[in-house]
Amino acid sequence: MEAPGGAEGERCPHPIGKMLDVPFLPFCLLLGLLGSMCVAFVSAWCQYWRGGFAWDGSTQMFNWHPVLMVTGMVVLYGAASLVYRLPASWSGPKLPWKVLHGCLALAAFTLAVLGLVAVFRFHNDHGTPNMYSLHSWLGLVTVLLFCCQWLAGLSTFLLPWAPAWLRGLYKPIHVFFGSIILLLAAASCVSGINEKLFFSLKNGTEQYKLLPPEAVFANTLGLLILLFAVLVLSALARPSWKRPDASCPDSRQPLLAAER
Repeated sequence: MEAPGGAEGERCPHPIGKMLDVPFLPFCLLLGLLGSMCVAFVSAWCQYWRGGFAWDGSTQMFNWHPVLMVTGMVVLYGAASLVYRLPASWSGPKLPWKVLHGCLALAAFTLAVLGLVAVFRFHNDHGTPNMYSLHSWLGLVTVLLFCCQWLAGLSTFLLPWAPAWLRGLYKPIHVFFGSIILLLAAASCVSGINEKLFFSLKNGTEQYKLLPPEAVFANTLGLLILLFAVLVLSALARPSWKRPDASCPDSRQPLLAAER
């Protein structure tokens, strides 16, 4: 007979002892600051240097594209990825955290769709070809993967028809592609910033190669996005910040199943 606290206890240790010696809260505050800076920088760039915002097919409508993509696909998506790293989620029912994770991801996807609407409408109204650049290919692949990821997560972890073995099989795939999508989103945003600067800064003293203030500001935005994504991925990869119940019998319980 297994003694209490044996193999089962080792597989499902109580997280409180580990939680106390991990400086997750300062790290989380740093990520919140970086995410806010990303949104503030992209908004200021489009407002101050690119002419502001509108929803009428003009250049100002295009400016919604970078703001919505950075806010949705990088900042909100990164926040959704870290829901299960919050120490408060390590104990008690998982239902509220699953709902929060899904809602943040859905909000990110909604902003991404609006960002695509903004850029496609701008291109169509101005006779600009769609989907010819590497940035556009990478961005569309990222959004499509995100859509598939969200639907697969909804079907597997929310609805009760998926058997336990399928949920257990799909969970590491879901986590893996979650990280890949964040990497692709950061790469898409950085390539989009670079493409916009090349198109916009071409004349006189405002040439990109002369590094005018707008170029410095937008390049800094790109570095902030990359730093945010790298820090989110480092948090996801740190074992001591993972919910330590992956092997517990109820860890693969569907969201709509009865709580014990």
